[in-house]
Amino acid sequence: MTTDSVAPTPLEQERAAEELEATGNFRVLRRLLSRSQYAIDDGSAKKIGIVLDVETTGLDTATDEIIELGMVKFEFATDGRIFRILDRFDELQEPSIPISMEITALTGITAGDVAGKAIDPVAVEAFVEDAAVVIAHNAGFDRKFCERFWPGFVHKGWACSVTQIDWRAEGFEGSRLGYLLSGCGLFHDGHRAQTDCEALLEILSRPLPKSGEPALKRLLDVARRTSARIWAENSPFDMKDVLKGRGYRWNDGSDGRPKAWWHDVPEDERETEFTFLRDEIYLRDVEPNWSRISTFERFSTRG
Repeated sequence: MTTDSVAPTPLEQERAAEELEATGNFRVLRRLLSRSQYAIDDGSAKKIGIVLDVETTGLDTATDEIIELGMVKFEFATDGRIFRILDRFDELQEPSIPISMEITALTGITAGDVAGKAIDPVAVEAFVEDAAVVIAHNAGFDRKFCERFWPGFVHKGWACSVTQIDWRAEGFEGSRLGYLLSGCGLFHDGHRAQTDCEALLEILSRPLPKSGEPALKRLLDVARRTSARIWAENSPFDMKDVLKGRGYRWNDGSDGRPKAWWHDVPEDERETEFTFLRDEIYLRDVEPNWSRISTFERFSTRG
C-alpha cells in the first residue's frame, strides 16, 4: 500500500532553497513571477515608461515584418524607482511571408498562431501616447521596426538596456536577457515579447550589484546624454582596422547617410575624437562631419 505524497508548499520550497544556498555548494534560481507592484507609492512625482519587445520574421529592419508586439506600461520616478504596472499589450500579426522554421524555433510562434491576426494600429498609438520613454533590450533593432509601422514611436525618447548599461562592469556575464535574469537569481520561459518585457522590467527595478545604483536610473541617465556622431569620410583604406579598433562602424551609404566609418562619442569628447582623426587617421588638419544625437533620434534610421 502506498501513501500519496503531499507537494511542498511555496514556503517550504523557499526554505529548502535557502538551505541549499546556505551550504555554499548550490545556487538556486527562482522562476520569475508576474507582478504589478514594485516600490510602494510615496507620493513622488511620476512619469510613464514603456518596456517594449518585438518578434519578427527576420533581422532586416527594412524588409522583415513584425509578428508580435509586446509592451508593458509602468510608473517611475526620476530616481529610478518603479512603482506599478499600469497596462499590458500583447498582439500577434500574420506576415505577408511564411514564418521560417528558424523563427518558430526561436520564438515558439507558428503560422497557426498568427493566422488571421493583425496588430491594431489605433490601439498601439493610444498605448504609447502618454509615455515619456520607450525602453527596449536592443533598441537599435526594435525602434527601427516600430517606426516603420507606427508613427507614435517616432518622436519618443528611447533607451537601450543592452548598450546603455555596462552589465559586465556590474558583475554580469553578459547583456543577454537570460544572463541578466540569472545574475538576479531568476529564470523565465523566454523569447515571447510579453514575458521578455516583464523580465526586463524586473531587472530594471533592482539595484545594480556593484554600484548599488537603481538599474533604471543608470539607464535613463545615460539615455538622456547627447552624443556626437562623427563620420570619418574618405579615410585611408589602410586605416580601417585602426578605426574598427576605436569603435567605428561602417555604413554602406544605402540609407542615404555617408558611405563612411562612423562612431558615437559623448558630446563633450567630440574634440578629443577630432584630434584622434587628425593625428592618427588623416595625418592632416581636417574638420570631420558630425551631428548631435539625442534620445529622440538615437537608434532610429533618422539618427
